[in-house]
Amino acid sequence: MFFERPDSGERAVLVHLDLRHESEREDPREFEELVLSAGADPVVLIGGQRSSPNPRFFVGSGKLEEIRTQVSLQDAEIVLFNHALSPSQERNLEAELKCRVLDRTGLILDIFAQRARTHEGKLQVELAQLQHMSTRLVRGWTHLERQKGGIGLRGPGETQLETDRRLLRARIKSITKRLDKVRRQRDQGRRARSRAEIPTVSLVGYTNAGKSTLFNSMTESEVYAADQLFATLDPTLRRLSIADFGPIVLADTVGFIRHLPHKLVEAFRATLEEAAQSDLLVHVIDCADEERADNIAQVEIVLKEIGADSIPRLEVFNKIDLLEAEPRIDRDQDGIPRRVWLSAQQSRGIPLLTEALAEWLGDDLVHGRLTLAADQGRLRAAFYEQNAVVNENYNDQGLSELELRLPKSDFCRIVSAQALDPELMLATLAKA
Repeated sequence: MFFERPDSGERAVLVHLDLRHESEREDPREFEELVLSAGADPVVLIGGQRSSPNPRFFVGSGKLEEIRTQVSLQDAEIVLFNHALSPSQERNLEAELKCRVLDRTGLILDIFAQRARTHEGKLQVELAQLQHMSTRLVRGWTHLERQKGGIGLRGPGETQLETDRRLLRARIKSITKRLDKVRRQRDQGRRARSRAEIPTVSLVGYTNAGKSTLFNSMTESEVYAADQLFATLDPTLRRLSIADFGPIVLADTVGFIRHLPHKLVEAFRATLEEAAQSDLLVHVIDCADEERADNIAQVEIVLKEIGADSIPRLEVFNKIDLLEAEPRIDRDQDGIPRRVWLSAQQSRGIPLLTEALAEWLGDDLVHGRLTLAADQGRLRAAFYEQNAVVNENYNDQGLSELELRLPKSDFCRIVSAQALDPELMLATLAKA
């Protein structure tokens, strides 16, 4: 059971109200982008203000009449609300407007259904859709009542609605089991990378900040990237070699959005755990967005919800071509990179980002000269196998002098394998 919308653009009437009780109001411009991303054709945006939602229709009687008039004039097929509607509000609105009504959560679920490509992604979307639908099942079965008793009138013991709810619960349980299996497989992959001491770096950020474009620029991949909300849904991992450090695993993740439906956060927990288990988060930010500060705050909220708020973070201010700025690295008072300015689309500033990554990940980097005796050929070969030798010379005594650059953990592992004391060998390193 996987729900898809028709590919043709449906004429849509949009409704956005400013509610005084809302601490964080929705953005009507972002709402319109969501509608376009879903493939609908927004024909009119109806705005207004209320102190609080109407419990029956969400909007007042006057605004309801205005919506009904626009639906008729525009020949609209669907009405989209930039708010979360209760199941009863959706049912009441559909009965009054004589067309489909969808709230913000349903709209985002629809976009996710269109974007999912992998088996895992489709399972996650279906789980979120089923959880959302389970509270709205009654809309399709209001004509069915509990069957009467008596001879010839006894039924199976449950209404069609109860049967469907039971089937939904069984399907949700089945999908949850399969996603648990996916989570265990991801855990195995992370443990394997941990044993190999390969750090994971995850790209996170608000939707349409340019994460996939940056991912493609850094890894020379062809991950789908487009100027639309939620272009990326399925996570992608690539091995990448960073100069002055070594191999890392770079992960491209799903974008965040303000008031991301809780059902989606739960359904995509297996995917989001990739970010939560990373060694470093690269927070990609659209520096040209007027809502930049608010978008950063929304990403922080989601990171806290998935337990990733304590992971070290490097900010990347993307799309500097829109500001006509130059690539640069901003450092704190200790000289640590905190922010990199670049343009992923024009591939400007990518070397600065890799430089910053090397500094963040290589805080225990060993860089120095090591003098080896003639009988230490195996140790010399091990450093070469690790690609840790920057340069090699021979001194007047004919001894090999290696200029090394590698993580301290790798240095200790190689030296220990030759039955040598790592701390003693570190002490003999000369400054390069």
